[in-house]
Amino acid sequence: MNIKTMRRPVVMAACLPLLLLADLSPDTPLGLSLAREASAIVGAPMTPMSVAGAARRTTRRVVAVEATAATAAVATSSAAAAATAQQQQAVAAQQSATAQQQAAVAQQQAAVAQQQAQAAGVPAIGTVVPALPAGCVAEAKGGIEYNKCGNAYYRAAFQGNNLVYAVVPKP
Repeated sequence: MNIKTMRRPVVMAACLPLLLLADLSPDTPLGLSLAREASAIVGAPMTPMSVAGAARRTTRRVVAVEATAATAAVATSSAAAAATAQQQQAVAAQQSATAQQQAAVAQQQAAVAQQQAQAAGVPAIGTVVPALPAGCVAEAKGGIEYNKCGNAYYRAAFQGNNLVYAVVPKP
């Protein structure tokens, strides 16, 4: 090989890296520099100042705060549910006690009414007898036949196939 033919590829090989490093810039003398100015590109992914990086960090922070808030909300709602359940149990207990007291009062009133009726010779309303006492008088009031026996009123009724008489209030 000849030196003339070797010179051209050698010069080209030496100039190629210089061409890759060269930069045209109006700020430099002669308008040519060997390397570009170093500058950060804001917005490139995975750089500290990138918009994507800032968005990613913000999302992580928000998710962490929301997860903490959700955990606190679940704990608060659990405590509120437990308090509500306790209140409902207390209300149920009070209602049960009130119902028992009312039942006791009703029993006492029924016992007093029965005693008064027996003292007056009148059976309690709702009492069912198989036959009328002696000395009853039939009276019709409002199209219904009643039997008046002293101060008590009886009305005929059937209990199965049997005719019975029930004590009713004064018509």
